[in-house]
Amino acid sequence: MKAISMPAPGRVEIVDIPEPQVGPDDVLVEVRYVGLCGSDLGMYRGTFAIGTYPRIPGHEASGTVVAKGASVPDTICEGSRVTLWPYTECGLCPACRVGRPNCCQYNETLGLQRDGALAECFAIHYSRVFASDVLSLQELALVEPMSVGYHAANRGQVSETDSVLVIGCGTIGLGAVAAAKRKGATVIATDIDDGKLELAATFGAQHTINASEQDLLDGISQMTGDEGVDLAIEAVGLPQTFRQAVEAVCYAGRVVYVGYAKGEVCYDTTQFVRKELDIRGSRNSLRVFPAVIRMLAERQQPFLELITKVYPADQAGQAFRDWDADPGSVAKILVRMGH
Repeated sequence: MKAISMPAPGRVEIVDIPEPQVGPDDVLVEVRYVGLCGSDLGMYRGTFAIGTYPRIPGHEASGTVVAKGASVPDTICEGSRVTLWPYTECGLCPACRVGRPNCCQYNETLGLQRDGALAECFAIHYSRVFASDVLSLQELALVEPMSVGYHAANRGQVSETDSVLVIGCGTIGLGAVAAAKRKGATVIATDIDDGKLELAATFGAQHTINASEQDLLDGISQMTGDEGVDLAIEAVGLPQTFRQAVEAVCYAGRVVYVGYAKGEVCYDTTQFVRKELDIRGSRNSLRVFPAVIRMLAERQQPFLELITKVYPADQAGQAFRDWDADPGSVAKILVRMGH
């Protein structure tokens, strides 16, 4: 069977791999769409520190169940449209012991530390598929990245009385915007691209700031009466935006980092103490897929507008080349497997 492999940074090729073995607790999914993530671009560029090669990418996948093992419950049927839960947990490390397996010390995410779903078919344990008879297969491929932003909002303990700044309006940032709006917060979105800010407004941001045209901190000061926002969610991964998150929040505020900084970050740490900030990381997501599926199924936001372009499988290499050449123009690329 055909799969897309990344044998080394900068190389993408179509390979033949064995048909997956379906155990008694597994389902066999005919893969249809796989979203490409910033970590996949990092793998292509050779800058994603915790990935390994050669690797079949793909952790934002959707498809149709075509077979299932004898022990799979009747709640999962052949023909069901599903999305895949791409993480693992050991069950024994400190994170797992306190009920946070999303940041398991030994997590292996599909497509990064183990082979992913960018193949014709994929076998996976039944507990790691989530079905919907409402969402399309393209929408189901958006569930995982939306869940990462949704989890970031949960890490920030968003409430209806909060003002929330989301820094970066890529797919994960827009997931945080949608989640924060869903929880009743006042949402401010910032980016350097007007198109992404327009999309953020349709996803629920009441205010937007183009940081290439207006000083972000001045804008936040004006909007909040010099107090700062209650919560800042950083979804860019640059040293300056890491610092801006700390500077933009109020005293006793909260900061959530979901972006991976591309270099070392230097802070004036007196703000941490003077403001008594809660600063939290946010990795992957807890099992919020059902909540995100419900959110997408309500269709209150134009989720499909996230998709910049769909490439057929035989053009997967071109997809990476195009994205690498102009990353600012991309919200979400999907690769279509099959016909």
